Amino acid sequence: MLIKGLTIYAEDNVIEQGYIKITNGKIESVGKANDVTDTDTIQFPNTYKCLPGMIDVHIHGAQGADTMDASSTALDTISNALPQEGTTSYLATTITQQHSNIEQALSNVGSYINVQPAGQAEILGIHLEGPFINQEKAGAQPYDYIIDGDISLFKKWQKLSGENIKLVTLAPEIKNGIALTKYLNSNGVVASIGHSNATYNQVVKAIHVGASHITHLFNGMSGLHHREIGVAGAALMRDELFVEMIVDGIHICPEMVQLAYHSIGKERTILVTDAMRAKCLKGGVYDLGGQNVTVSNSKATLDDGALAGSLLTMDQAMRNMLTYTDATLGDLTTITSKNPAKQCGVFDRKGSIKENKEADLIILDEHNNLVMTICRGAISYER
Repeated sequence: MLIKGLTIYAEDNVIEQGYIKITNGKIESVGKANDVTDTDTIQFPNTYKCLPGMIDVHIHGAQGADTMDASSTALDTISNALPQEGTTSYLATTITQQHSNIEQALSNVGSYINVQPAGQAEILGIHLEGPFINQEKAGAQPYDYIIDGDISLFKKWQKLSGENIKLVTLAPEIKNGIALTKYLNSNGVVASIGHSNATYNQVVKAIHVGASHITHLFNGMSGLHHREIGVAGAALMRDELFVEMIVDGIHICPEMVQLAYHSIGKERTILVTDAMRAKCLKGGVYDLGGQNVTVSNSKATLDDGALAGSLLTMDQAMRNMLTYTDATLGDLTTITSKNPAKQCGVFDRKGSIKENKEADLIILDEHNNLVMTICRGAISYER
């Protein structure tokens, strides 16, 4: 396949009137279009743009399916739905629940990864959100199943998953939280601070043993105060931390997104959806970790009013960033592709447009609306 005529946001430069040649699912070459031709050429208007496919490191479900359903059908549904929003790979995200439910989900994802079909968003691994979190910041995480840090239990779960747990959301201030953080880091798993009531000093202690990520900034964490800046303040000022943001205008207001991005910058920001199964569906009542979630007016809430994930799509998050902040399309390739690829340990093969990398690509029109998604060289969505 040859794509040509549009502006290409490559890893090291922006190429106007460019081309990308794809062979066997990989990028064979990138450059200025000139007279290059191929039998399978797709010509785009010069107002269109090609960006690397987006990577969502925090998503529970979509189109009626959830990671916790623990079925290959559910993962098929999610993986086929995500290219419709420009997501070409993701971390299947669990929720705090009974151990047996978590274990079934982990085992299911581990098995699915080994046989995942081509032409859909690729599961890069698992984001274990909870249960090692602070009950005071449970949010939509089921309160009754929250537990202390437990290295032996994590070892069991990692084995069940086929070594596919790549990122763990935990609260470092809970019992054994620091020890678990240190263990995760020393074993190549990203330790992310979230659903945490930690003080700034407790966050710094966690950073010193390897914490490198913040789960959904401002949500489920100790906030900014002028005498204690908490997890949120640490996220803004500590360069060691990558920081997730749910930019739907609901979880964080546009002005706070602007303030946070001004502090954090493109090199540490990661856009996520934290979407639940109701994404792509109509309003109604849905399940999240055994709890009823009411979806109305683009908002998902528990019975007590707490936000319960989002209905956000990655392409809308991208457009919101362009509206709320001074981020450019070039910046967005960093915060939707490069940074998450680095955190997932796959930047050698994904996360940017470069020769010999996998052909995960999105095409946008002149209004930055999604036109096409290509997953590992196969057209997975076409408007």
